[in-house]
Amino acid sequence: MQYRQLGNTGEQLSAIGLGCMTMSHGYGGYDDAESIKTLSLSLDLGINFWDTADIYGPHINELLVARVLAPNRDKVFLATKFGFAVAQPGVYTRGFDGSPAYAKKAVEASLKRLNTDHIDLYYAHRIDPQVPVEEMVGGMAELVKEGKVRYLGLSEASAQSLRRACTVHPIAALQSEYSLITCDPEGEILDTCRELGIGFIPFSPLSRGLFSNTPITFAENDFRLTIPRFQGEHYQNNIQLAAALKQLAQDKGHTPAQLALAWLLAQGDDIIPIPGTKRQAYLREDATAADISLSATDLADIDAILKQYPNTGARYTPAGMSMVNR
Repeated sequence: MQYRQLGNTGEQLSAIGLGCMTMSHGYGGYDDAESIKTLSLSLDLGINFWDTADIYGPHINELLVARVLAPNRDKVFLATKFGFAVAQPGVYTRGFDGSPAYAKKAVEASLKRLNTDHIDLYYAHRIDPQVPVEEMVGGMAELVKEGKVRYLGLSEASAQSLRRACTVHPIAALQSEYSLITCDPEGEILDTCRELGIGFIPFSPLSRGLFSNTPITFAENDFRLTIPRFQGEHYQNNIQLAAALKQLAQDKGHTPAQLALAWLLAQGDDIIPIPGTKRQAYLREDATAADISLSATDLADIDAILKQYPNTGARYTPAGMSMVNR
């Protein structure tokens, strides 16, 4: 496994992290026994960066992660997130609370579920339009002073929000969606991260499974079925795009997932993608992407395929899109 520094922190993280969400949330078809084996395997593969959130489940993903984390705490750089409110057990809402009071309550609950005395990287899962960024980050900074959190992160934040946050406390990482067909961060956001020394953590680097398993078999409760990217003409476009990428990958001796991850790693040495999987086989495949070096010709070939299939669709519903890059 190759390692990369997280922003200006000096922390050396595996170039491929592990997103844990799909083990317990969003896609259906969960298998705790397999997920636990996958978490354990990640350590054997040199993956030392795990990502979860209190809303995944909600809550049950942190509990699952804790089962492998507890005996391996010194081997894992652990990230979790707060902010999405749970109206009642098992009920997810779009409500978001970035207040210092909620952050204090949320971190205590996460620490208990994760069975640890500290969180390495604590993200605000979105920017709360009702709470000034400076106030939100100020509350999170108190958690650092108390020793409950080591570093702070933001998710799906705009360049302006990043700048405002950094006037209060250093931001170690920005986590936002970034993949072959989600290039929102390119330009101002990535430039700002680099200016401020903020590491960039792409989530859904395989476009929610599009570049790892197509056509996708959706569970009845799979939330991807609500996303424009997986509906109608957009999905037909994306299936064709994935097929073309798969052929290119095979021609180069890789899988499409490996090619997609290698493409992201080639966008800068400050980028650490966190592909999500609950399967050991997929984790082994993803981990090897760190050793793939793409040439200028390889990158041009990928770009040519993307230009052939531009009708990719939005990555969230309008309600979801209203919460990103703000």
